[in-house]
Amino acid sequence: MVETTGGGPGDGAAEVLDRPLPDGVRRRVVQIVSDGFGGLTVVELPAQLRQYARFAPNRRAKFAGNAMAAALETDPLFRQRIADKFREAQPELAGVLDSGSPPPPAADPLDVAAAAYVLRPTGWVKLVTAAGEEAQRADAERADEESRAELERLREQLAEARELTRTETERLRTELDAAKREAESLHRKLRSALSDVKRGEAALRKLRGELDTVRSEGQAQVSAAESESRRLRTRLGEAEAALEATRRAARENRSVEDMRVRLLLDTLLESAQGLRRELALPPVSVRPAETVDAVEPGRMTPKDIAARALSENDPAILDQLLALPQAHLVVDGYNVTKTGYPQMPLEKQRLRLLGQLSALAAQTGAEVTCVFDGAELVAPVLLAPPRGVRVLFSKPGITADELIRQLVRAEPPGRPVIVASTDREVADGVAKAGARPVASAVLLKRLT
Repeated sequence: MVETTGGGPGDGAAEVLDRPLPDGVRRRVVQIVSDGFGGLTVVELPAQLRQYARFAPNRRAKFAGNAMAAALETDPLFRQRIADKFREAQPELAGVLDSGSPPPPAADPLDVAAAAYVLRPTGWVKLVTAAGEEAQRADAERADEESRAELERLREQLAEARELTRTETERLRTELDAAKREAESLHRKLRSALSDVKRGEAALRKLRGELDTVRSEGQAQVSAAESESRRLRTRLGEAEAALEATRRAARENRSVEDMRVRLLLDTLLESAQGLRRELALPPVSVRPAETVDAVEPGRMTPKDIAARALSENDPAILDQLLALPQAHLVVDGYNVTKTGYPQMPLEKQRLRLLGQLSALAAQTGAEVTCVFDGAELVAPVLLAPPRGVRVLFSKPGITADELIRQLVRAEPPGRPVIVASTDREVADGVAKAGARPVASAVLLKRLT
């Protein structure tokens, strides 16, 4: 905003501002125009400002500031009307400026410059210029003060950062020393462990060599024992053949050959005694009648059952096994029920199977144990075991398969133990322990 024309009272109207109006002064000028704007009629306003006539002073200053400043600069009549309104609003400051007296010391230089710009008294250009320079000095001082404050703050931050860096460096140095010590300790432990491993490998190689030697010696001893056994069998066969020949000769010609038979018998007896001494045979504990292959009443063996050549899925196999003396049937409960009737709830599965097992125990007289997996239970089972059936649930952390293997291992060697389960792992495990596995389908056929 540069003054180029004048029309106000006094000589100040001819003065010209040769530089842009300072921002602070311009804002105060716009505020003076906005305040005086409301006291003018629409007709008294320049055409370009009439659209802002109904705006509030603050909104008018915000949206029409440039237009009002331009009108004030180019329209002397409009500036004169605004000056009259200012004299009415602030008569003391206006009177001082119009009289050419110096403004009060307490007055704001920006307010004085803005009023001088509107009123145009003599020397108003100097007031505006001085206010601009004062504002610039104030801004410079404020910027300088802010710069000093910012510099001081940055210095404090730098000092804090240096202190933090020093502290962090000390901490990292301490941790590095500790890590080095720990690494050295680990290296020592590693060297010791490697030494132990080497010693262990050497001991293992030595043991393997000794084991190979023992194995070779054992194989040699077994071969020698087999050779000696074959030789003794040959001599025994020869003696038996000679004895049989002697018996035949005695039956055919007992009267003629008595002397020859007696001599041959003495020879055989001496040979048999020598063979007994050489074999170091123990006293005879088996009677001849016990060597005859026959079936005792009420007693069958797995060998006898196998001789019948029944199918693996024939329920008769289960009947023959349960007919063995002191037979014990162990049932993998859920494996059987989920094979036969998986659609039923677990509780009904258990009741149906236990009822059928009770009938089977009554028919065969065998000991029956049914094992269920305890992991399937959401609460303790209130169950009265049926007559003749032992019901067991596995404890937490132990599966029904492991409980079945424990039951098999608890039995004495030689007792017939039958395990009903389709689980291949269970069947293989109990077979190694001496039990006889039977498929769940075979038990279901027998029960139905």
